[in-house]
Amino acid sequence: MYLYIAIVAYVVVLFLTLRDIRIYKRTRLDSYRKGAMKGILASSIVMLGILFTTFNPEMGLLIVFVGLYINKKGVRERVFINADGKDRFLGKTDI
Repeated sequence: MYLYIAIVAYVVVLFLTLRDIRIYKRTRLDSYRKGAMKGILASSIVMLGILFTTFNPEMGLLIVFVGLYINKKGVRERVFINADGKDRFLGKTDI
């Protein structure tokens, strides 16, 4: 069960990172570039946590949660003006 939690966390971090990369490629806003770089670092740490979870679940999930904390996003510019929930989920921008 612990391994599944760690894998879901990894998928979420990767999705948010790819979304930031997509928004950065469209808008060239620096905050999304920084978010994507933090996401790459966080995904590496979460992957390390997945490896630790197979041997020691508590220590592995601790590393996964540290990776999720690192993935915390900062202040962003407003790029979604008239977008609905699906468009925001997929990273489409109005700019």
